[in-house]
Amino acid sequence: METRMPAVFIGHGTPMNALERNRYTEAWRAIGASMPRPRAILAVSAHWFVNATAVTAMARPKTIHDFFGFPQALFDIEYPAPGLPELAEEVADAVHPEYVGADHDSWGLDHGTWSVLVHAFPDADVPVVQLSINAQKPPDYHLELGARLAKLRERGVLVLGSGNVVHNLRAIDWRNPDAGTDWARRFDEHAREVMTGRPADAASLVVHRDYAISAPTPEHFLPLLYVAGFAAATGDAVEVPVDGYAFGSLSMACYAVGCARTAGAGHLPGTAALGSEAPPEDTNI
Repeated sequence: METRMPAVFIGHGTPMNALERNRYTEAWRAIGASMPRPRAILAVSAHWFVNATAVTAMARPKTIHDFFGFPQALFDIEYPAPGLPELAEEVADAVHPEYVGADHDSWGLDHGTWSVLVHAFPDADVPVVQLSINAQKPPDYHLELGARLAKLRERGVLVLGSGNVVHNLRAIDWRNPDAGTDWARRFDEHAREVMTGRPADAASLVVHRDYAISAPTPEHFLPLLYVAGFAAATGDAVEVPVDGYAFGSLSMACYAVGCARTAGAGHLPGTAALGSEAPPEDTNI
């Protein structure tokens, strides 16, 4: 019998967090250390946003460095976790009658996934499979998919959403590395109220007055709905292991469903500096 696993949503911020030790990455480490070893991780990353629902099905997924303008040290990172091809079939069965394609060679592990996992599971010894975000589908679709994926918890699968509740690169304020704008805080605080009180209503966040500026493109927001759907399906309490803001227009909030409470990361400095020579909207972060 497999261990029942949780779901987590990580506000991953910039790729530089892969190299840094700060209060966010310490919280990710604490989350990984607090749970039983997963049989596998199913990651829903903001950075596989395509016109299809697909799941990686290769035995050895490649590490994808899907950004530019950052230090060479980021491009040197490899996260050699194995895949688990059989999980692709389990995902397809779990969400039936929705169709999920099997990707055998085109994708791998993008930085939305590995920049978090290098901290949460630094040994890269847990199999990792990625599920794409279908750009053609409405918010309710992603919420329902998360609810259907909840049955995988009984098979030892950790569901990981990686994005940012607030993610507006054009509004970045370099003068305030640990601050949030008024609109970012309003939307982020409302999202927290919904996630911790009524996660089944999370798709309604898209009608909030600050959604359009907080998520001018939806790919970083949508992974949250998978974890919200998971929470709604299981009825487990939703906790917030760490939260905060970066450069005015990024929320670093993390949500955990069915996790042991994590603590002890709050004394460390905030988010990593962006560390890019390119404008943020041109770096695919």
